[in-house]
Amino acid sequence: MNIYVGNLSYDMSEEDLRNSFEDHGTVESAKIIMDRESGRSKGFGFVEMPDNAEAAAAIQELNDAMVNGRQLRVNEARPRR
Repeated sequence: MNIYVGNLSYDMSEEDLRNSFEDHGTVESAKIIMDRESGRSKGFGFVEMPDNAEAAAAIQELNDAMVNGRQLRVNEARPRR
């Protein structure tokens, strides 16, 4: 399952993001979206978890959780249009 993670701290690394989700199961990938011009985080990213049950548990636990001083927004990613 592909998971959207919003309201990330701008100094959070992809490794930090991966570690937050690995507490809930196997993480295939963790990617923070960066601004092309500034190279700075846009404050959101995506985590891919192969097991849907683990992904659902991670969404349940981490949505609205405080991480690095920010309240995360976590839900199943919707496909791009």
